[in-house]
Amino acid sequence: MSETDGRDSGTGGAGGPGSEESVREAVERSRSGAPAVGRVVRDRFSSDEVFQRIVAAADEEITSGSRELFFSALAAGFAITITFLLYVSLLATTGGDPVVSAMLYPLGFIYIIIGGYQLYTENTLPPVALTLERLASIPALLRNWTVVLIGNFTGGALGAVALVFGGVLSPEAAAAAASIAQKGIDTPWWSLFSKAAFAGLIVAGVVWVEYAARETISRLVVVYLAFLAIPLGGLYHSVVSFTEMTYLVLHGDLAFTVGLLEFVLPVLLGNTIGGVVLVTVVNYFQTTERRLESARFDGAERQLSISEWLYGGLVGRSYVPLIDTAEATAPDSDGPYRVVVPISNPRTETQLVEFACTLASQKDDAVVHPVHIVQVPDRTRGYGAAQSRRIIDKSDELMSEIRDIAAAYDVDYDGSTVVSHRSFEEIFNIATRKRADLVLMQWGDDRLWGAARANRSLSDLTRELPCDFLVLKNRDLDTSRILLPTEDGYNCDLSAEIARTLQSAVDADLSLLHVVDGDDEREVGERFLADWASEHDIEDAVRTVDTSGDIERAIAREARDHSLVILGATERGLLSRLVHDSLTFDVVHDVDCSVLLAERDTPRSLRDRLFGRR
Repeated sequence: MSETDGRDSGTGGAGGPGSEESVREAVERSRSGAPAVGRVVRDRFSSDEVFQRIVAAADEEITSGSRELFFSALAAGFAITITFLLYVSLLATTGGDPVVSAMLYPLGFIYIIIGGYQLYTENTLPPVALTLERLASIPALLRNWTVVLIGNFTGGALGAVALVFGGVLSPEAAAAAASIAQKGIDTPWWSLFSKAAFAGLIVAGVVWVEYAARETISRLVVVYLAFLAIPLGGLYHSVVSFTEMTYLVLHGDLAFTVGLLEFVLPVLLGNTIGGVVLVTVVNYFQTTERRLESARFDGAERQLSISEWLYGGLVGRSYVPLIDTAEATAPDSDGPYRVVVPISNPRTETQLVEFACTLASQKDDAVVHPVHIVQVPDRTRGYGAAQSRRIIDKSDELMSEIRDIAAAYDVDYDGSTVVSHRSFEEIFNIATRKRADLVLMQWGDDRLWGAARANRSLSDLTRELPCDFLVLKNRDLDTSRILLPTEDGYNCDLSAEIARTLQSAVDADLSLLHVVDGDDEREVGERFLADWASEHDIEDAVRTVDTSGDIERAIAREARDHSLVILGATERGLLSRLVHDSLTFDVVHDVDCSVLLAERDTPRSLRDRLFGRR
């Protein structure tokens, strides 16, 4: 204490009240760094902090693609075979000792949970937490459950096939396996359901406790002890039960439908009720109201509407990202023309925003909405309010130059930040919420669809555009000399509108190109170009008819004398091809100038919805 004897914290010196507090804290702290008096050293998470960790992990689960979920669940289902194998083997070698034979039962579950595989019963807690918060829709939850359950059952069935026909089990172990499975079949329906409910309670409780643990050893102990309780308590787990049932069916001792309805179904329902009601709901409501603030930025205002919560993507959004500072725009047919500009790096995409401002400046009433989409790495955990605020503050700092650009063009600015695992789908969500007229985005090595994960299929997203889309391949953008290849179609109409806007805004020189097959069609091509230019109010454009019949070569040749090429999407679409790196035109990569790809929002016919575009 001698270091502080010469100080008088009550004299109101230069440090002020804050200095007094810091001195007191320094005095009341031991050499080890632990508080000496007056406070408790916390070595565990509060219930709110556990909930935050679960919400962040659930975001990873519920936004995973069906393929990822299925194969992760498939691996988990096959790992359950290890549990079944070890259990019946020990049962046979220990003379049926109920305790010793169960000692290795948890091994398959340890592989699954520590390894991060998807198991149906373990999967009930995190997605349900999101759904209760109205951050995820009920259809999104059911889709998640269905894919995981199918994967688990498929893996369990494959494991049963390996056990029956692979010669893995000894004759004694095979007899024990058949006996265990038959015991489940003979158990009454209600008793199966009740025992399974307790098993579901244990498994879902493991998830909560696992996220409260700070290191792997603690998780390992929790998982082992919890799953050891299932065989010792005579309880039932749905995936293990399906494996047992399949084993008996393959032996020819049971009809599949009988085993499914009288054994697996009551166990599945019991696990679900036990996991959802007895653990998830109880743990959810024992957290405080602050969970709304700490689980996502800006509180309950960002929840799904009741209709979205019930019907998901059919009526709007199916999921809300962890952080989204954009507010939904109210319907208004007379509202401003809104240009949404998704960007991944505000420092390097200023030209994109300048381009958007140029287009918006030609409208009587327009708003430019740059949205900074922050891609979150996989398996992110622990999003608290403080971390959310840091992300928003950093994004706001990066967006300051963007705001200055909008001010220079004298257009209204409405920026926001979105943090999500599903950066590509968020482009569509923000366009829908802001009721955008146009989305302008950049295409490059760091494109926002590089990790294009979504709840809905990418094909559905890109075929049902919420507005017009422009995608810029930026090569030091210069809009002074524009080449516009032409044909009939909605997308070329959009290209013409953009070209006409640029012609008005920056006095750009505009050239039209139409390609025909052979000299005998030149006159038809010239007549088409003249009519097309007149229809789109760009009669003063230079018109060129190419008779080579080779569209790409003609564009590449004409592009040498131009600074920007505007291409309309083909009937098979633009965005879906960008996602899969399967653009029809290689010329986009070959030319030296910037390329702007345009795709118009057009209603899909019933035929398109049933069979897709040709």
